[in-house]
Amino acid sequence: MSRDVLLDQVGIVVIGRNEGDRLQHCLRSVVGRGVCVYVDSGSHDDSLLIAKGLKIDVIALEARLPFTAARARNAGVNYLVTHYPHLAWIQFVDGDCEMVDGWLDTALMALQTHPQWAVVCGRRREEFPHQSVFNRLCDLEWNTPIGEATACGGDSMMRLTAFQEVGGFYAPLIAGEEPELCYRLRQQGWQVQRLAVDMTRHDAQMFSWGQWWRRTMRSGHAFAETASLYPDDLTLGDRRQLRSNLLWGGILPLFIMASVYRAPWLSGLISLTYLAYLVKIYRNQRQRNVPREDAWIYAVFCVLGRFPSLHGQLLSVCHRWLGKKTPLIEYSGLVKRKKSVPL
Repeated sequence: MSRDVLLDQVGIVVIGRNEGDRLQHCLRSVVGRGVCVYVDSGSHDDSLLIAKGLKIDVIALEARLPFTAARARNAGVNYLVTHYPHLAWIQFVDGDCEMVDGWLDTALMALQTHPQWAVVCGRRREEFPHQSVFNRLCDLEWNTPIGEATACGGDSMMRLTAFQEVGGFYAPLIAGEEPELCYRLRQQGWQVQRLAVDMTRHDAQMFSWGQWWRRTMRSGHAFAETASLYPDDLTLGDRRQLRSNLLWGGILPLFIMASVYRAPWLSGLISLTYLAYLVKIYRNQRQRNVPREDAWIYAVFCVLGRFPSLHGQLLSVCHRWLGKKTPLIEYSGLVKRKKSVPL
């Protein structure tokens, strides 16, 4: 099948919420590369005008249901399937990302060559990793192993038949919807693959501790939510990660505080607890394949991240116990302009 015929069967779903100028860069990177729809989740900026100005089909989700990325992506796919029934592949792109030239060709060839693959993704890179330590951490986080994977991120190309076979994304999830979908795909015998090519460039615009905290808290919430969906499957939700967050972000700090105020004679044990954190940091910087200049900072933030991750877990548990729906946990837009935090 020729390249032009394959590209004609590609639908592109872009989702966003108050992305500002980033959305314009995103949409310009996908215009003309397949039929495209932009799905907006209640933006208060000019996102809808930007998309319409580029002659891109637009869906503005109603606020009667909670906004989630999963709901937006499902709405985009449903729109494309209805209006363009000849489509066979769906490329998902987040509105704060730009698609890299050549990615579509590479992804299409991979899915054509390997009929058992349902999802392919490449390397998402942070566009401005040296503007803040938090941007740099994003870039390091996305450098995952090449080959068969258990999950993809927000940017990926999927085989439409596989996506429809499992019913698409689970719309109520406010985060972690991609691993949950990939889990159901793998249960049906499909594979997820990460290719050794660049796919998208991401503009995190993350310059404050508050943004980093909320982003990491959202990850903890996602782990807890997906684990709760499949309580009998120990492989989903990374229960080892959940237990680690509880230990390093909750139990040990509580032990230190209780000992300081109630049992100062346990100062020796407190010192050992501090030593345990240092050992954990040391082991982290040796375990992940990151550049040497970034190894220590990555290791430190892996340990610091246990605290907001546990915050997210507890939020998930409390809301589930109370029968409440957790609102979106957003980190973009918490600062109005770049306030650089140097590496």
